[in-house]
Amino acid sequence: MSVKQISAIELKNKIQNGESLFLLDVREPHEFQYAHIEKSVSVPLNQIPYRLDELDRQQDIVVICHHGMRSQQAADYLVHYGFEKVSNLRGGIDAWSCECDNSVPRY
Repeated sequence: MSVKQISAIELKNKIQNGESLFLLDVREPHEFQYAHIEKSVSVPLNQIPYRLDELDRQQDIVVICHHGMRSQQAADYLVHYGFEKVSNLRGGIDAWSCECDNSVPRY
């Protein structure tokens, strides 16, 4: 099963439509502190294997990082461990800042 790619605009529309999403930000804590999407949850990539039990397998999970590489790794990992509703934010927080919310700082 491959991970669905979602654009920043698609994610914004889902949020605005009130869809139930779990926004999983896998960047390092200092990156998350500097810039993040409202209501996202920080779980750094290297902690994912130890924190799988904190994630709801039934919920739609959108994985977020800086440009979409680390989040793809995390999303692949989740799918490997049986998560089925996983999407990767293509372009990461940088795309979100450029396309959806320029109040989110770029770095």
